[in-house]
Amino acid sequence: MSNQKAIEISALKKNYGELKVLKGIDLSILRGEVFALLGPNGAGKTTTIEILEGHRNKSSGEISVLGFDPEKNSTDFRRKVGIVLQETGVEQYLTVSEVLTQFSGFYENPISIKRLLEITGLNKFKDQKVKRLSGGQRRRLDVAIGLSGNPELLFLDEPTTGFDPSARRDSWEMIHNLRELGKTILLTTHYMDEAEYLSDRIGLMFEGTIKSVGTLNELRNEKNTSTITFQSTEDLTKLPNHILKTLDKKSNFYSIETEIPNSILLDLLHWASKEKIQLNELSVTPKSLEDIFLEIAREINEIN
Repeated sequence: MSNQKAIEISALKKNYGELKVLKGIDLSILRGEVFALLGPNGAGKTTTIEILEGHRNKSSGEISVLGFDPEKNSTDFRRKVGIVLQETGVEQYLTVSEVLTQFSGFYENPISIKRLLEITGLNKFKDQKVKRLSGGQRRRLDVAIGLSGNPELLFLDEPTTGFDPSARRDSWEMIHNLRELGKTILLTTHYMDEAEYLSDRIGLMFEGTIKSVGTLNELRNEKNTSTITFQSTEDLTKLPNHILKTLDKKSNFYSIETEIPNSILLDLLHWASKEKIQLNELSVTPKSLEDIFLEIAREINEIN
């Protein structure tokens, strides 16, 4: 991953009359990184992506995508960008190889069909007709089509929506393979675990603004709490007060959210040892991406 910027956005706004969809976005995405843009429905993700793809005009602000202004939608810009929509319309009675041959013919310097099949794991399906592919296999074909022109930047829109767990994992491995090509990938997804697994950095978008950007660890540090969990059937009312007041109970399971997990854990274990109380299934976990996402959502709702 280089320090050069593939995408640079400054004060991006998009209005539809009185409706303000994007309210001044600032964002940089580096060449060679996988960047996940997350947000609830209506946050402005689709509008942002469509502006970056050159399919929608901005109201104001500055945008550079691979050094191009996407609004001009130049031929050189289109050659450098690949787009994988949620659904790609292709001829159902063509084979996988025939579809890729067709799309590769649109470009001057396409990736070879052999390489596309290798990258997307479609080798053993190359002679299969599209109509006989599973949902996961069709999604692989969508990605192969998006890569056929050998783009520098790939937009991946909800790559595993509707997949079963096995198909999702297979698709994740395919996306990991794209790293070997040095592609920049802008990914949108509603699956938090998918964003955690695939992305180098994550942007959290709410109500037309980017609320937070960073690696998962950086986002965790912004919301610097961990959760201590354990199971016990003992009377815990004599716990030290600073622990007791943060203790949350569900059945025989207890949890403590804290910004100082090492200190709290040490006090908890010291007390348990002194009182000869067994704490079962004891664990300390940092906030997940889903926890961070929901916490920001709650803070926004409280403000509104």
